[in-house]
Amino acid sequence: MPASDPSGAALGTAPINGVQVPFADQPVQGFSGVLRNSDGTFDVLSDNGYGAKANSADFTLRIHRVAPEAGAIDVLGGITLTDPNKHVPFALTRPDRVLTGADFDVESMVRAADGSYWIGDEFGPYLLHFDRAGRLVAPPVPLPGVFAPENPAGTANLGGSKGFEGLAISPDRRTLNALLEGTVAGDEPGSLRLNEFDLRTGAYTGTKWVYQLDSPAHAIGDAISVDRDRLLVIERDGFQGAGAKVKKIYLADKRDRDRDGKLDKTLVADLMNIANPRAIGGFGDPFTFPFTTIEDVVILDDRTLGVLNDNNFPFSSGRTPGKPDNNEFITIRLTNPLHADPRVLGRG
Repeated sequence: MPASDPSGAALGTAPINGVQVPFADQPVQGFSGVLRNSDGTFDVLSDNGYGAKANSADFTLRIHRVAPEAGAIDVLGGITLTDPNKHVPFALTRPDRVLTGADFDVESMVRAADGSYWIGDEFGPYLLHFDRAGRLVAPPVPLPGVFAPENPAGTANLGGSKGFEGLAISPDRRTLNALLEGTVAGDEPGSLRLNEFDLRTGAYTGTKWVYQLDSPAHAIGDAISVDRDRLLVIERDGFQGAGAKVKKIYLADKRDRDRDGKLDKTLVADLMNIANPRAIGGFGDPFTFPFTTIEDVVILDDRTLGVLNDNNFPFSSGRTPGKPDNNEFITIRLTNPLHADPRVLGRG
């Protein structure tokens, strides 16, 4: 991020995957949420920075605006997330109230009808509401009864970095569905709570669903609305490169037609086995997306998805061992149409 402050001081001085640290200015990395704009650009959310509260105090939280070009992505600008009106009830890292990765771990994002942003955090877990300029407009909203290790308000019953990894807004933009990445203590292993939040009242409705991971060792990477009842959910293992096996996108249905108490799941894309007969990008057939953290999916049309990874720069090296991953943006043509709500397909 040109002209930004130095970043990564807590990473030490030894090169990581061949990259010299710390950085003279803040890298554009860690994409954990994506929104499509009406002009062909995308807004992408950088997460807390370097993976932990302790090492990310000099990473400012930002939404970047990017434009895909042939074989490249242009960074056009963006906004920095701030709290000028002192809505955050605890002490922030910076006296100017610019938010950092030591304050929140932002992992998911939607745009409301008025153009403002709702963002899911993992340190609370909290829901955060920002205006179009990135200013927090209300206090962080905690999830009742659920506490991450970084949350001093209660005894932790959720693992670290297991908060709101998925955030979906309904087609009528009246409710949010906030999906935890990890299992709350006492719940069935591998079960994740999907929580309904009413944007008109600013409160949780008490309605919940359960998304069941294929394995308790897995995690989700994103969740977005297809229509009132269905969501696309990224499910992944924690491995990269040759060790990566499970990187999938499921269509999850809240109607629970088999009456097992959990969202019904239908596989729509296996990101480790994508047909690429024309060798697009110089890659073979099948194409694989072998990254530790794949955290972004966006609907481009009824049969086309955009998928991005969080490259955890400079740590992840799933594409080439020993070299830091890029943030990659791929498009996937689905075998079958989604039959998505027209309001989702037409959304800017």
